[in-house]
Amino acid sequence: MKIKQWWQAHKPSKRRLIQLYAALLFNANIKGFKTGRIYKGPLKNICTPGLNCYSCPGASGACPLGALQNALSSSNNTVPFYMLGIILLYGLLFARWICGFLCPFGLIQDLLHKIKTPKVRKNRVTRVLSYLKYVILAFFVIAVPLIYVGFPMPGFCKYICPAGTLEGAIGLLSNPANENQMGMLGPLFTWKFLLMVIFLVGAVFIYRFFCRFFCPLGALYGLFNKIALIGVKLDRDSCTDCGLCVGKCKMDIRHVGDRECINCGECISACPAGAIQWKGPKILLPPQAIGGEIPTRGGRVTASDPSQTAEGEAGAIDVKQTNAVATRRYRMVRIVAAVLMVALLGGTLYYYNFVDEKDYVPPTAGNRVGDQCIGLDLALYNAEGVFNVEKNPNKVTVINFWGTWCGPCIKELPHFDQVATDYAGRVTVVAVHSNFVPDDLTVWIPAHYPETNMLFAQDPDDGVAGEYYTALGGIGTFPMTIIVNGEGVITFTRPGSLSHEELVAEVEKALGH
Repeated sequence: MKIKQWWQAHKPSKRRLIQLYAALLFNANIKGFKTGRIYKGPLKNICTPGLNCYSCPGASGACPLGALQNALSSSNNTVPFYMLGIILLYGLLFARWICGFLCPFGLIQDLLHKIKTPKVRKNRVTRVLSYLKYVILAFFVIAVPLIYVGFPMPGFCKYICPAGTLEGAIGLLSNPANENQMGMLGPLFTWKFLLMVIFLVGAVFIYRFFCRFFCPLGALYGLFNKIALIGVKLDRDSCTDCGLCVGKCKMDIRHVGDRECINCGECISACPAGAIQWKGPKILLPPQAIGGEIPTRGGRVTASDPSQTAEGEAGAIDVKQTNAVATRRYRMVRIVAAVLMVALLGGTLYYYNFVDEKDYVPPTAGNRVGDQCIGLDLALYNAEGVFNVEKNPNKVTVINFWGTWCGPCIKELPHFDQVATDYAGRVTVVAVHSNFVPDDLTVWIPAHYPETNMLFAQDPDDGVAGEYYTALGGIGTFPMTIIVNGEGVITFTRPGSLSHEELVAEVEKALGH
């Protein structure tokens, strides 16, 4: 009996079950948490509707914010119709219902807020702070990528996004397979980790702390709230302006269904006049949500007119029968929807964790595009230990063969230094020095690159140009560049110099953007 009472008091709501289902569906690549590798297949070109980092080991789709920023950065004065169309579709269909039901990071905040602590209620200050997310949307998501057109700069993802830090960075770094990457963390990771802690701790005391004040995706979807197909709506003719709905809502709404409303539906039960209802296709809604039920007393329709006639009672019976049919139809739709949801989730989990792995044939080792890059331990000049591309999983590696005696090499080396800085944490740049002409790099590096994210490595001397240079197809031309993706596969190789734009474009391809 006590177990039953506990379950009745703690059983998850339908909204919580949908949130859990969505989180699992959008992170169906469960094997990624075991292997420490992210999925980069063709389905990763599809954006999930909520905030879910592309680099999460389990992520089965891309994040709409990250994809939008990359699309803006690489637009080259053209409109990124694909990404704008995707966001427009999500907005017109669901708007901020996505925040309330489908966003994995929203679920994390909801669960954290259930921790029993004193809570900060909404007030005038929180309402003012709710406008901050629109500033973040305008500057970090739109302005920064446009300022750096042709040079990818996802401002929000790089400097703010807690989902990227929690799901992507920590999700990968917590795997023993990626322990060698811990030494490459820098001040940017420290900053983002601190922000993540602030957002998560804030969610314990303030309902949806990040969602309310900082999330640009919620700000974007909020612009569609009034015209979206799914959500809540207020019948102004029935509303008594009692204010109970606004009082019960934990978000900073001014009225039901405005830009701050996440369409969770909690206000429906708070309305004594029944003026708040779900909006959407009527076949998906229960009769009481669309005004189908009529009030009855003792099985008979109640009426304000005491002279109710037999015809009126007969009409009431017809309405009851209609409601009964509508209720049966709604239950059937729920059963069919449940079966389809289970089938979709099961099929998705099976694909990501069995089919994709079974059909995967690893490329052979070699030095051409499409080959698995040959690995070799290279002694480092400006860091401890050695570097081996085979021990650098889930990160793009740029290998530049150069020499202090090579004029074109010296001229293009700043391009690689810039990439190492701008893509820190995602791309490893290794400048492999050939001993074709001996030089003391322990003096040269501090003099020319005292602070750099590049790794300077030594190519073992084979008596010609270098053992690793020869193994990767070098035929005497310097500089030479090899780019390897996170799977260890060569995506680009070229003898000769590269411009900064060419280098960035090839790095972006290797990243899958």
